[in-house]
Amino acid sequence: MARTLLSAKSRGSEQKLSDIRAWLAAAQADVLFEATSLNVKDGQPAVAHIRAALEHGAHAITANKGPIVHAYRELRDLAAARGKKFLFESTVMDGVPIFSFFDQMPTVAVQGFHGILNSTTNVILSEMENGLTFDEALKMAQALGIAETDATHDIDGWDAAVKTAALITVLMDIPVRLEDIDRDGIRDLTPQALRNARRDGWPFKLVCRAQRVGQGANASVEATVMPEKVLATSPMGKITGTSSYIHFDTDIFPGLAITEENPGLYATAYGMLADFVRAVTK
Repeated sequence: MARTLLSAKSRGSEQKLSDIRAWLAAAQADVLFEATSLNVKDGQPAVAHIRAALEHGAHAITANKGPIVHAYRELRDLAAARGKKFLFESTVMDGVPIFSFFDQMPTVAVQGFHGILNSTTNVILSEMENGLTFDEALKMAQALGIAETDATHDIDGWDAAVKTAALITVLMDIPVRLEDIDRDGIRDLTPQALRNARRDGWPFKLVCRAQRVGQGANASVEATVMPEKVLATSPMGKITGTSSYIHFDTDIFPGLAITEENPGLYATAYGMLADFVRAVTK
């Protein structure tokens, strides 16, 4: 049975330990679940937590996107060197198996993708189309438990940009900085503009896009996160509420799409559980 870092008890007495390395040693942890809040600037303290776990000799599982954007190659290589797993399926689209899906498709190269990856803004836009003000729609998203008290990262497009960067970094194998992603949020969209766009059959969505430019060592990526009008009858146009959608362009398959229909709050936890099973059974 794998030991997890839920509590640190040694020889029957509970220890109060604040240092992550001391916790790992006291718990004799085989697996670390890392679920701190996103730090857009540098991914800390999650990066340090995961690094410590891998150096200790534990598998590291995270729902935090920051380490993927700021330290993916370092942590990936450290995990490989220690013979451990560094897994992060819950970082994009809850527990939908995006990263592990491509693990089952060796040699397939992702050329680009587009989609809707932030449920908070999607709920806000949907409710504003239905007549709510921005503040009322935000409060509804918070009441549903999908928006934090400070929803700045969602509203200003940072959450979607970090998810976009994570997908680029892992699936396209092209390191990208957040500042290289052309980003805009939804603050400037008014209820009237949203209702008019929906009436005309071209609703606004916060869309993530990435496209490979060039090949080989000289390859780069062009990426954006911004509100766009999309055809109402298109796959993205049909995404409402807490649903998400992503469409991949690859060199072998012209189009691979995944739709997640209104997941519950358990979905992210499932992604971490699935990673746990992958880590300790392979």
